[in-house]
Amino acid sequence: MSRIGKKPISIPKGVEVKVEDDVIAIKGPKGSLERRVHPRVTLRIDSGLIVASVADQTKESRACHGLFRALIANMVTGVTNGFERGLEIVGVGYRAELKDRTAIFHLGYSHPINFELPEGIEAKVDKTKVTLSGIDKELLGKTAAKIRSFRKPEPYKGKGIKYAEETIRRKAGKAGAAR
Repeated sequence: MSRIGKKPISIPKGVEVKVEDDVIAIKGPKGSLERRVHPRVTLRIDSGLIVASVADQTKESRACHGLFRALIANMVTGVTNGFERGLEIVGVGYRAELKDRTAIFHLGYSHPINFELPEGIEAKVDKTKVTLSGIDKELLGKTAAKIRSFRKPEPYKGKGIKYAEETIRRKAGKAGAAR
């Protein structure tokens, strides 16, 4: 049995949870989320807790057990507090700006990159810092990864778009190799 899957998820005040067939819907102060649950995983709600369980102990069932418990816990956290992801733009002349729901990145290419923000994701842009926020952790991570892919940080000068908490392993250039 999965260690993570065994932990019950507490339902905070102001959060509604509905399980119908194989779909769980969670509604809270920040919004609502839905997710289809794998058929091997069963969910039950009792006394303010969501408990995930599996019928058999096959490898796939055990993997789904922990996965879906973590996904549902992220949904509960998202509708109550939300999630945030920071990106930093490093490089001379590299910058970003926000117009309506479009983020415009100037990253040293011959053209600016226009990125339409997905529904449910908000952004704050301060020239070289981009802060993404939303209630869906999966969508937030995909959006941050997509923005980072426009110009990944390179190991020599560290130029590019990096996550705020990311550290770039630096390499010595030509001068370092000759010595």
